[in-house]
Amino acid sequence: MPWFAKIESGIVDKATFDRYVPAHKAYVQSLVDKGHKARSGYWYRRGGGMLIFEAPSWEEAEAIVQQDPLIINHCVTYDLYEWCIVVE
Repeated sequence: MPWFAKIESGIVDKATFDRYVPAHKAYVQSLVDKGHKARSGYWYRRGGGMLIFEAPSWEEAEAIVQQDPLIINHCVTYDLYEWCIVVE
């Protein structure tokens, strides 16, 4: 199954962002539970973050991203990439 990466940048103040972090974490856990092998984290030095996950298609990957509470609540902007793994 293809891997995808959502690279995001925050667009709201920290207090607003932090309000939606628990829902985002629960959402990522639901992706793990469904077999998407999702991982989420942030860039320590530069801000922003990344969600990586498996999905059967670009369309499903986009649908997964659109359901993320950080997107629904307009906390981040993002770019979505299909990640082509060369070495495992």
